[in-house]
Amino acid sequence: MSATAKPRTQPLVLVVEDYQDAREMYAAYLQFSGFDVAEAGNGIEAIEKTQELLPDIVLMDLALPRMDGWEATRRLKNDPRTRHIPIVALTGHALAGHAEGAREAGCDAFVTKPCLPDALVAEIKRLLDAQRGNAENVKDPARTPRSTKKRS
Repeated sequence: MSATAKPRTQPLVLVVEDYQDAREMYAAYLQFSGFDVAEAGNGIEAIEKTQELLPDIVLMDLALPRMDGWEATRRLKNDPRTRHIPIVALTGHALAGHAEGAREAGCDAFVTKPCLPDALVAEIKRLLDAQRGNAENVKDPARTPRSTKKRS
């Protein structure tokens, strides 16, 4: 049964990582932490699974085969169906330029590997909470900022 066939009780995280051992480790820890998890091994799979499953958040390795995470992120952020989904860049490169480049590509956060699993879960929860807060502000007119412009 696919993740779209049943209502979700936990947030769905798509883990995009080409190294199977690392992907399985992230998936196991995220499941242990209460998330539903889907997996992809390259940038093309990442786009396909994101469009199919519409996960709540994507963990995107930037160095991927077939299509790198930079390009996959750009494509997802340019697609109206998926642009709202937060993307966390996962990379082994800790250079300052990589973090800025990831943000320019559309990543909402940047985590350097190896990272502590608890730190990764905390970042996922932070982004999901922020997204929920934004959605609540849109739904609740009382929480939407009003214009301070004076009327003539």
